Amino acid sequence: MAGHAPPEGARMEPLVRLLPAGTEVYRCHRETRPAESFNPSRQHAFFDGDRFGATEQDPFSYLYGALDPVTALSEVLLRSMRFDGPTAQRRIPWARASQYCLSVVRTTTDLALVDLMSAEGLAAVWQDAWLVDAERHDYAKTRYWVRLIREHAPDIQGLLWQSKRHRPREALQLFGDRCGERPLEPVPERTVRLCTEEGAAEARRLLGPVRATVSEREPAGG
Repeated sequence: MAGHAPPEGARMEPLVRLLPAGTEVYRCHRETRPAESFNPSRQHAFFDGDRFGATEQDPFSYLYGALDPVTALSEVLLRSMRFDGPTAQRRIPWARASQYCLSVVRTTTDLALVDLMSAEGLAAVWQDAWLVDAERHDYAKTRYWVRLIREHAPDIQGLLWQSKRHRPREALQLFGDRCGERPLEPVPERTVRLCTEEGAAEARRLLGPVRATVSEREPAGG
């Protein structure tokens, strides 16, 4: 439903799913950012940016994650990747993968998320699968729709939807301005650094069933 405006005078009543305290959330994030850190950046209302990023019209910090490790990796590393070569695999360049970690954090409190996993959940926010499947050229509209959801549901603390790149698993976003202080605690002993040989091997193992792999590291000077 990319082309329609929200109905006037209606009250949105999203479906809500509770993410209990102690839930493990997986994150694929850059080496330079702590696993539990929220992104404070503001994105242009009409250009560039990501699907559900914050704008100057509704500034908030946010964090993307998933409820299993393959989804976390897929959401970040399999964007615009095609099946290629005689093995028909999606080959993630080492230079790209090595910038990331796969980390685990645990929720320290119950979090209320808008449930967008089903047709019913999407309809509750006046949308259909377009909201979670739209391509980048429509991201300005999906960012607007999240602003609309936040306006109608001031108590919700994030979103939960079906991953486009690892169906039917869940991806999520948390709103930093509504989750309180320290809503997540890192589990550093579970961190996988993809810049190491061991980390890349673990990423290959996890991504193998979805026909994706990390390329071998090129020798220095090669």
